[in-house]
Amino acid sequence: MSSLTAIFGNSPDKSEEESEKLLNLYWKRAELKKEFARLRNEQHRLQERVKAHEGAAARVQQKLDHLESLLLDPEWIYNVVVYYRFRALNRRCRSKLEKFAEHLKQQREERVQSLEVERWEAARAEEAAALERSIGEQRLEVQLLEDRLQHDRHRLASMGGLMKLLRGRKLMAALDDIATSIEASQQREAALLDELGRLQQQEPPDTRGLDVATKRQINFMILSFAQHLYQHFYDDGLVDLAKEAADRSVGAINYGNKQDCDSLVARIQSRLDTFEGLADLADTLKQRARHIAEQARFSGEGEALPAADSVSGVYAIGPRGASRKYETNLLADDYWGLPEILSR
Repeated sequence: MSSLTAIFGNSPDKSEEESEKLLNLYWKRAELKKEFARLRNEQHRLQERVKAHEGAAARVQQKLDHLESLLLDPEWIYNVVVYYRFRALNRRCRSKLEKFAEHLKQQREERVQSLEVERWEAARAEEAAALERSIGEQRLEVQLLEDRLQHDRHRLASMGGLMKLLRGRKLMAALDDIATSIEASQQREAALLDELGRLQQQEPPDTRGLDVATKRQINFMILSFAQHLYQHFYDDGLVDLAKEAADRSVGAINYGNKQDCDSLVARIQSRLDTFEGLADLADTLKQRARHIAEQARFSGEGEALPAADSVSGVYAIGPRGASRKYETNLLADDYWGLPEILSR
């Protein structure tokens, strides 16, 4: 209050109500200053975003103008067509690789989940069987106690007056003990039944995800399929031309005259048609994956992504299982976005 007095002064004729109003005005002014600062920062942020969008739009327009100029040039129009055919080829390969990787991951995850659920169900069944045995034991104990109680009651009822006087009190106490034991046994049975009910209502556990060893196996298969893609489009340098088109801008590559461009388009389509008609490659992919696994190295025990230099070889698998290796580093050279597709 002394600081407020220093700010507003201390006039003895000001009422307490006026002081309260001044105090409220002071805090409202502070809140308004904070809100103003926040709005100013938000304005600056939005202005920066507008500048970024304007820059992106300008770059897109520049690309469109460049593309338009190429399409208007008779010497470049066919090169543009080939360029985008190679871009489409590259996207097709990446899409196939992504779908293959996703299918593998889902397949392994389902297998792991199935095994975990089977183990969980087996453990639950074993626990349920133990509870059911205990419940059966409790029910047998109750039955025996009830038979004993009925027998002793019959004995008490059949006693004569003198015998009941001499032994009746002791027998009544025994009957009370039996009744107490029956009640305790029934309570234990009810508790066991509740536990059995909770056990039967339990949901299967959530999967914890794939372990490192499984992720490595998946990566070996993904690399194997990537090598298959590479080899299929290797003829006439199509695979490298497709990668070049993905890495460079339109107009940066000259594929030749119209005849050269038409020949490239025909070869691309021919290789695509052949690729779509290929038979099942499971055995070939597994064999290649084994070769990759034998050479793969990792930076640590918990690392699923192999070191790029350890998987640089491309393995060509012959019709009888024979293989040969030649150096091409698909992972290091980032063919089809391999580093993003592989499991980590």
